[in-house]
Amino acid sequence: MMASIDGMPSLPLLFHTSQDQTIAWCDGAPVRVREFLADVRRVAQALPAGGHVFNMCTDRYRFAVGLCASILAGKISLLPSAHTPEAVRQLAAFAPDTFCLHDSATCSVALPQFRFPEASHVGAKSDRALNALSTASGSEEEDDEFVVPHIDAAQTVACLFTSGSTGVPVPHAKKWGFLVQCLRTSAARLGLAERGACTLIGTVPPQHMYGFENTVLLALVGGCAFSNRQPFYPGDIASELGALPQPRVLITSPVHLRTLMLAGQALPPVALTVSATAPLAQDLAAQAETALHAPLLEIYGSTETGQIATRRTAHEVAWRLYPGVRLEKRHRARPAAEVDAHLGTQPEAQRIAQDERADDADDSAIWVSGAHVEAPVPMGDALEPLDDNRFLLHGRKADLINIAGKRTSLGYLNHQLNAIPGVVDAVFFMPDDTQGSAGPLRHGELVTRLLAFVVAPGLAAAELQRALRERIDAAFMPRPLIFVDALPRNATGKLPRDVLTAMVAQHTGAARLRVPDAKGAASVSGVPEPAALTFTIPADHPALPGHFPGQPIVPGVVLLDHAITMIGAALGRSLDPCRLTSAKFLHPAAPDQPLTLSFEVAASGAIRFTISAAGRTVASGVLAAPQSASMSSHDTVAA
Repeated sequence: MMASIDGMPSLPLLFHTSQDQTIAWCDGAPVRVREFLADVRRVAQALPAGGHVFNMCTDRYRFAVGLCASILAGKISLLPSAHTPEAVRQLAAFAPDTFCLHDSATCSVALPQFRFPEASHVGAKSDRALNALSTASGSEEEDDEFVVPHIDAAQTVACLFTSGSTGVPVPHAKKWGFLVQCLRTSAARLGLAERGACTLIGTVPPQHMYGFENTVLLALVGGCAFSNRQPFYPGDIASELGALPQPRVLITSPVHLRTLMLAGQALPPVALTVSATAPLAQDLAAQAETALHAPLLEIYGSTETGQIATRRTAHEVAWRLYPGVRLEKRHRARPAAEVDAHLGTQPEAQRIAQDERADDADDSAIWVSGAHVEAPVPMGDALEPLDDNRFLLHGRKADLINIAGKRTSLGYLNHQLNAIPGVVDAVFFMPDDTQGSAGPLRHGELVTRLLAFVVAPGLAAAELQRALRERIDAAFMPRPLIFVDALPRNATGKLPRDVLTAMVAQHTGAARLRVPDAKGAASVSGVPEPAALTFTIPADHPALPGHFPGQPIVPGVVLLDHAITMIGAALGRSLDPCRLTSAKFLHPAAPDQPLTLSFEVAASGAIRFTISAAGRTVASGVLAAPQSASMSSHDTVAA
């Protein structure tokens, strides 16, 4: 059965009890509820025509105002899993009336654009217009000084997308009543009421499900405040924590926590740490609890279901379900009407979603239903119910691999590799059969092999391989093991498969290299002529806010970091011993702009590289080989 929101005809837009409460901190200054609501009403009046909003605001306060303004205006916020040009084209196909709400002086999104209107740009609206808007939204308040709009519980306020196995974005509509129910339960599970007037500090963006729920909606529904900033580097996180009052709640991810712990940065204490987006290692959770002087709760959920369970990872393995959420085995098929009711009026999207769920829902599939989960959903993870309230998570079904009759999961392998002392970050990857990490012929066919990318500046390859052999079966040893300076994780700390696929392509023949031959002279390697290396820096990259406000350009250090990482991946070795002897930045690079990287290895071992865009050079540089030894042809054989 589908969940019900009967008995909840309307619910408040926010659950704060006083107009003088702080709802946000903008660059260290408090914003009261009355000021927030005034901004929401003002922006709602200014929004252009169009029923769907792609909210690209990078400032969390503007995002939240834009979200609430869209709700008041009866518009649906579209939150895709990626912000690439292709994702934008798919958005436009899904909802042709979509416009982009942004807060940048230069927005390259190929949609009708509407820049977030600051108060000085819009001008004051009449009291009559504001009161009319409040009445239209269903407000039952009579106090003119503190009018909280009420929203129909059945109103669809957002639509989040998952890419799914077909690669076509699958929409998941979110109704206000179910979102409120979910976040009220979450606020209770996190103990926010007992902690007092909490301030939420998020290292993750608000455009993705985890950040959307826990850095914006949790503040609205839980009566909390949130910070408009998105600190990324350890020093920035420490600074933001120190600038805001206790009780502070840090909303973060495993990749951010790992970086924070490795930095050894002195951290102001928090009341609570919350983590999600990827499995969190128990030892890292314990380390974070010690460093931040607070408990850490890990959240489990999905775009389809929202959050459904938590655990205190440092002390327990099992997950505890939210009240009313149920796990059960179901058969493969689902009534079409159930899918139709869940997704609304998008027939093609309904068909895709139904097909994907049927494909995923094998005989061992666990379905989630009840409470705020509007329609039963088959989980892509392998879940083991322990009782009515607890379950174990054994990883994603898609991560299960079978080599030489032996079975394991990518999640298990990643955990073992990342647990080796000296490993900063690492990931295993199983290429498709058509990709280039193939082993020897077996029965006339190429055998696809596991490979792994690893960030471990102080470890030699042989040392790391010995440590890994003690932890995993030889059948799962990565061939090759590729050292890189950093992994190109997105803003939530995830590594999309298409990004890893591109890295594999770069490693297995992405550049025609000039390498020294046995006599020391430069010669062309036998690698076939490949496609050029290309990359983009997404508009939601955490280094862009503040560089520069209103007209973002990609910082030079980000360009260098991507270039060195990609060259290292192509060469199959770490470039940490090399020195950057020169770097020139000739033209600015914009977010989402296609960039091309080319490089050449000289006889001395030096690497010259160029980054270009639209036919002109953006940056160039030289990496000098270590003084102790020059590069030999053996060093570059992996390329």
